Amino acid sequence: MTSSHTATSLSGADAPLQTPSPVPASTEPYLQLDGITVRFPGVLALDQVSLEVRRGEVHGLMGENGAGKSTLLKVLSGVNQPAAGTLSLDGVEQQFTTTKAAIAAGVAIIYQELHLVPELTVAENLMLGALPNRFGVLDEKALVARAVRELERLGEKIDPSQQVKNLSIGQRQMIEIGKALMRDARVIAFDEPTSSLSSRETTQLFRIIRALRAEGRAIIYVTHRMDEVYELCDRVTVFRDGRRIDTFDAGKGLDRDRLISCMVGRSIADVYGYRTRDVGDVQLDVKGLMGPGLREPATFSARKGEIVGFFGLVGAGRSELMKLIYGAVKPTAGDITLKGKQVRFATPRDAVRAGVALCPEDRKQEGIVSIASVSDNLNISCRRHFSRFNVLNGRKEAQTAKEFIGKLAIKTRNGETPIGTLSGGNQQKVILSRWLAEDIDVFLMDEPTRGIDVGARSEIYGLLYGLADAGRTVIVVSSDLAEVIGVTDRVIVMKEGRLVGDLPKAQATPDALIKLALPR
Repeated sequence: MTSSHTATSLSGADAPLQTPSPVPASTEPYLQLDGITVRFPGVLALDQVSLEVRRGEVHGLMGENGAGKSTLLKVLSGVNQPAAGTLSLDGVEQQFTTTKAAIAAGVAIIYQELHLVPELTVAENLMLGALPNRFGVLDEKALVARAVRELERLGEKIDPSQQVKNLSIGQRQMIEIGKALMRDARVIAFDEPTSSLSSRETTQLFRIIRALRAEGRAIIYVTHRMDEVYELCDRVTVFRDGRRIDTFDAGKGLDRDRLISCMVGRSIADVYGYRTRDVGDVQLDVKGLMGPGLREPATFSARKGEIVGFFGLVGAGRSELMKLIYGAVKPTAGDITLKGKQVRFATPRDAVRAGVALCPEDRKQEGIVSIASVSDNLNISCRRHFSRFNVLNGRKEAQTAKEFIGKLAIKTRNGETPIGTLSGGNQQKVILSRWLAEDIDVFLMDEPTRGIDVGARSEIYGLLYGLADAGRTVIVVSSDLAEVIGVTDRVIVMKEGRLVGDLPKAQATPDALIKLALPR
């Protein structure tokens, strides 16, 4: 970087976080990886991977879980050392044997699981490892003053003295970015940064990333979301099975089907795998249901063997409606009829025993116990079937876990593996297994593929089709327009707490759904 650029950078002493006049993206790479190979026992994690990232560009990385993206970031951060290949910054070859060496060279990784100390303050986290001191004693005044300046540049109104554990996910992510900027990182990699963010927080994050790009920093952006690639990235590189498959310009000319085909080795039609099926009688009938999150009574029905989609913008009331049906939130009015019999669920336990199950939107917070094993998570609902006189039959639990791990091809060492160590797709399979072990007739699937790569999505879709083929009713709530069109038999649209449309598959086009979902 030239000295004139450095003077206007975000790392400057008092530079505000505004998008400066863009620094033209260089044709020469700032970050260059050449022939990177990483081996683990029995696994070739990266196979002669080469990648170039220029100044002033956002370079997307896409691929299924296990494709090698995370391993590449760990090479870049000094966690993993390659068996072969070279890494260069601005033409100078580097060897990062520790994370400290990578940080010192100007590399920062913003991981999906943020590396902050919850019990420390915002200011302390911002300057972790570089706390100001006077004669060996922490200079709290200087600490707070520098933290305030950094937060102002980020456009965040956060009290620097409050503990990080009290912040939202989006605010914590801004603290991670602030740490990188205070260290004057020239290469910043984001690993699935929007997976837990609200729409407003995502907008704020994109604003900051564009400002960093305009400064001439080299940005790596790992994502599973196609719309983010088109909105944010200049180029995108696809990984598959530890290899770099291809790099594309991420403009309007980049074909979505081609991108997916590179990631999974098959076409988009094969990913969704939709097939028609016969549907039976009405299995779930909801009439005039009201409660928190709804502005008008909700009325709809769903048949045996039918997959019904629910589409709408954030805040439309879709998740709230599912929780009202499931008994997680108490309705204020309305009736639910299941298989011709009127039911009333005071709790989710009542719903499960009647044959209704919910796979929640927030899988980590509401769907699993992350420190518990796969077996414990899978059996948590049906455990009552394996106990007699309050004595649990552990052997039956183990057998059930082994059965469904095999049936759903859950990638885990065994049933005793902590579920928190599994990929998102495999965690979702465990949640589905939990309900398959019960006698469930209606599956409420709220954002079933959020944070899951394309290949694992295809497997989840196959499971949903299998449920429908067996005469179960499947309701899919999704913010992914392509998914809700590609997987379901018909789509119900919600807007601002109201049901505003019910379209059969032939009429559920992107234009039709968006027109119904958008506020007037």
